[in-house]
Amino acid sequence: MTIGETLRELLEEHELTQKQLAFALNVAPSTLGGYVQGTSEPDVATLKNIAAFFHVSMDYLLDYSSKSDSAPGENELLRIYRSLSEKERFLFLEQGKLLLKYSQKEKSSTRISINTESAG
Repeated sequence: MTIGETLRELLEEHELTQKQLAFALNVAPSTLGGYVQGTSEPDVATLKNIAAFFHVSMDYLLDYSSKSDSAPGENELLRIYRSLSEKERFLFLEQGKLLLKYSQKEKSSTRISINTESAG
């Protein structure tokens, strides 16, 4: 994904216009438009400002992962988590814990049925 595509996605998620983001970042709307359209790229300082504004990493903006073992969607989960309020983060984590418990029960019941079938 390009920086422009990522910016477009973030703007939509936060229901912002390019003009609103340009104002918040103190850059010209035409400059931000160039980033979104892919005709220009932000410098490092601007990347830092964009990352801070959206509570994402610069790696996320650049669609870069230095870990070869990171799971697909890991950066997306982190970005979502960071954009939530404290209460929403708590609920998000609790839902994740419930999903893990459910998954572990499913794995256990699958193992039990396989063992039962093997024994019979």
